[in-house]
This record gives sequence, structure tokens and C-alpha cells, in this order.
Amino acid sequence: MGLIREPIDVDLSTKSEPWSEQDLSDFRKIMQGIKAKNAKRKDKASLRTNKKSQHV
Repeated sequence: MGLIREPIDVDLSTKSEPWSEQDLSDFRKIMQGIKAKNAKRKDKASLRTNKKSQHV
């Protein structure tokens, strides 16, 4: 990762505000859904590879 040259008239500094409990709750729900979806996709892919290797 390299350094980003900052133009003279632009300030790239950011301030992050702490998340509220509602924001954290929403984020956690979204992440649980994404992880569950990815786990299902991974399971399906592993089943396909297992079936292919058994037929060979």
C-alpha cells in the first residue's frame, strides 16, 4: 500500500464518529446474513467438487 499524495487545496483527513447501538445492531444483522449466505455457497461448492471427484 502506497502513500496518497494530497492535493494542496484538498484535505483528506477523516473523522469517524462512534456507532450508536442501533447502528451496531443493524451492522451485525447484515454481517450475519452475509456470513450465512457465504457459508451456504461454500457448502454447495464443496458438494459439487465432492460429487465430481467421486465419479472419476
